[in-house]
Amino acid sequence: MPKKGILGRKLGMTQIFNEEGHAVPVTVIEAGPCVVIQKKTTAVDGYDAVQLGFIPKKEKAVNKPLRGHFAKAGVKPFKYLREFRVDNIDEYEVGQEIKVDIFNPGEKVDVVGTSKGKGFAGGIKRHGFHRGPMSHGSKYHRRPGALGAKGPARVFKGRKLPGRAGGERVTVQNLEVVKTDPEKNLLLVKGAVPGPKKGLVMIKSAVKAT
Repeated sequence: MPKKGILGRKLGMTQIFNEEGHAVPVTVIEAGPCVVIQKKTTAVDGYDAVQLGFIPKKEKAVNKPLRGHFAKAGVKPFKYLREFRVDNIDEYEVGQEIKVDIFNPGEKVDVVGTSKGKGFAGGIKRHGFHRGPMSHGSKYHRRPGALGAKGPARVFKGRKLPGRAGGERVTVQNLEVVKTDPEKNLLLVKGAVPGPKKGLVMIKSAVKAT
């Protein structure tokens, strides 16, 4: 399947009924329309990709370098800019509009978003640790406990400890496109996608599609 992608905003979840009458949980995404701002080629940049703009933005809210970037493409400023790798760069032109109809029902896609931030959290909430005994006299109810002997006298990187939870780039793979609505720029995918309502998401062709 050729590589393709589009930017969108997560609107929320609902359910629809398929032809057999079964309820299918879906996430509704406002996908596009996006505009091609820049083409990157193997000859110049070392890889083939297109840069897409999503959600118009007032020109006075854009800095000078970006203003020149948009002027070079001959388009109005956009709030979000993201790159998508493509197989055939010749299929795209600067200023071209990309709409949700690039995907068809039944296709598999990967959705990339930023997960909801949970703030500073302990090991139990952040990593699913078990708590200690709650009886009188126990000093370890929800604390991390010992980290090991005096050995290296430092904490190794990647150790599961309290810290900031959420707010990370998350990719959910192999979600099925259930329905598209080009008139309303809506894309319905089966299952949940990362991020809050109105959060930016990237919908790309699935890399592990079967």
